[in-house]
Amino acid sequence: MLQNETHIEKVQRKFEKKRRLIRVAAGQEKADLVLKNATYLNVFSNEFCHGDIAVAEGLIVGMGNYHGAIEIDAGALIVCPGFIDAHIHLESSLVTPWEFSKAVLPHGTTTVITDPHEITNVMGLQGIDYMMAASANLPVDVHFMLPSCVPATPQDESGATLDYQAIDSYFDHPRVLGLAEMMNYVGIINQERDPVEKILCSQAHHKKIDGHAPGLSGHALNAYISAGVYSDHECFNFQNALEKLQKGQFIMIREGTAAKNLKALLPLLNQQYYSRVMFATDDKHPNDLLYGGHIDYIIKEAISMGVDPIIAIKVASHHAARYFLMNNKGAIAPGYLADFVLIDNFRNFDIKMVIKKGKIVFEEGKQIDFSAPKVPTDLDISARNTMHLNQITSSDLFCDRPLGHLSLIPGELITQNHGMAKGIDVHKDILKVCVFERHHYTGHIGMGYLSGYGLKKGAVATSIAHDSHNIIAVGTNDTDIAAAVNTIKAMSGGITVVLDGKSIASLPLPIAGLISDQPLHQVNRLLEEAKSAARSLGVPKSVDPFMTLSFMSLPVIPTLRVTTKGVFDVESQKYISQ
Repeated sequence: MLQNETHIEKVQRKFEKKRRLIRVAAGQEKADLVLKNATYLNVFSNEFCHGDIAVAEGLIVGMGNYHGAIEIDAGALIVCPGFIDAHIHLESSLVTPWEFSKAVLPHGTTTVITDPHEITNVMGLQGIDYMMAASANLPVDVHFMLPSCVPATPQDESGATLDYQAIDSYFDHPRVLGLAEMMNYVGIINQERDPVEKILCSQAHHKKIDGHAPGLSGHALNAYISAGVYSDHECFNFQNALEKLQKGQFIMIREGTAAKNLKALLPLLNQQYYSRVMFATDDKHPNDLLYGGHIDYIIKEAISMGVDPIIAIKVASHHAARYFLMNNKGAIAPGYLADFVLIDNFRNFDIKMVIKKGKIVFEEGKQIDFSAPKVPTDLDISARNTMHLNQITSSDLFCDRPLGHLSLIPGELITQNHGMAKGIDVHKDILKVCVFERHHYTGHIGMGYLSGYGLKKGAVATSIAHDSHNIIAVGTNDTDIAAAVNTIKAMSGGITVVLDGKSIASLPLPIAGLISDQPLHQVNRLLEEAKSAARSLGVPKSVDPFMTLSFMSLPVIPTLRVTTKGVFDVESQKYISQ
């Protein structure tokens, strides 16, 4: 009986709320908030309209002439829908979702769609649970795409292996929108069971499937799309993006910290193509968040390159909402969430105020405080206990045989195959690079040689090593490499620069070896200090000492990579040294 009464009360509350919305919309009752004299973007008619915008119960109820309990004169400003990042890995910010939210709210971001595959490769399903708990009830809505490739390839030794059955129940979570970037396009084209089953699983739940297929074209692209992949964020030239768009995919123009594709894909932002385009950042590092911006930065850049402001703003808001079936976001119209960004003009694009569900969450000159979500104790303990490897000694790294030799290409993530090298030669810029398995105490250490990094002495190490996130280190001698790895272990994860057996700069990342529990400004300061330390040891400015290193272990990018098992040739799909 009590349960039945509770249900009746719940239904009655919803009924009364709906009645109030109707009364406010009809002008019979004051709104909670009214933006007076607003100039706002109408994403449906592609024009700027004028009038009051009324809000009640967190929803827009009407435009016209309204009065409210709170009235804000927006006459000198332009009101836009809240901005949406269509694809990001929150872990790339190196801070908690709470800190991330505080950083992006002043930039007008009100919604992000995250793929937690970084932390999931470390913690398995607990990684998804952690990120969901850590992002609950933030003023920035955090939606999820479920990781599709844990591990990314059979060559990876990750913290977990997830098949479709492992993630199936998560599709029912209200914040889950689909299956995240299907990086294993080779597996799809070859009809391998695991990736195909994951696509079928997402489709069974009527959810989206995002893509990741750099350069894929022709019949192979047809096969990939036919399997059910709806989007791609890996386009780096207009021709490939256009082919994918013409074959029905939505294109996410990525402009983040590691990859910047806006300029190359600018021809998509016109009346002919823009309806199937979104903006995404993929990865956003601390310095970029603090001093560069977020989705607002992409809008500014696009407008400065001649893109129609209406197109730029729609791509930054309405299109992602439509693609992900978030039917009450991305527009200023009755029944939509009251997510607003108030800017001065299109030339400066300075954000003066951000409103989320009818509440002011940012106002120029001050940040509105909000509480950090509480992560369950068991998840927090697990996240801070992910360094499962023994102490490393220099003798563990002794090798008297030739190993695979890869070389960096300036400004690129791809590498060159330089065959084999016999040992470290600092004068010839040949360094030792090693990957240490840190999930299961296997003791596996993959070794090779690296050129183009520039280190003249000491060693650098990080537990951010895409996508399996073992520990990767590069150095001029075995003693410093071992000391760097042991420093990472002692910090429960992070980044360090070592000279003569001692750390001279470090950034602890104790949450899964990927995320700090400190404020963004402090994380950025420690990261920049570590970069300076690496440069003092010879790493040139043209090489990001940690980002570059973190991708050297990802065996989906040509030509050579280093895994926990040795040097792997991505093109031949074979190890050249183990």
